[in-house]
Amino acid sequence: MKFIIALENKLEAVKNAALSCLKKKEGQNTIEYILMLGVVVGIALAVGVAVKKMLPDVFENVKAKILGGVNSIE
Repeated sequence: MKFIIALENKLEAVKNAALSCLKKKEGQNTIEYILMLGVVVGIALAVGVAVKKMLPDVFENVKAKILGGVNSIE
């Protein structure tokens, strides 16, 4: 029985600590910065994937223009 009471007291202490952390306004800025960082990283990854898909076409166009210029000189 003492074990159950001690466990209930520990759980109550953990619950109170968690609630006090949620009520504090100090950590709010940190969470906002983490969320903004996540959004920026997500946008950067999306742009990176889009650019990666376009790059082979760009390089092929540049290659064709270079070879076309070299062939016109000969």
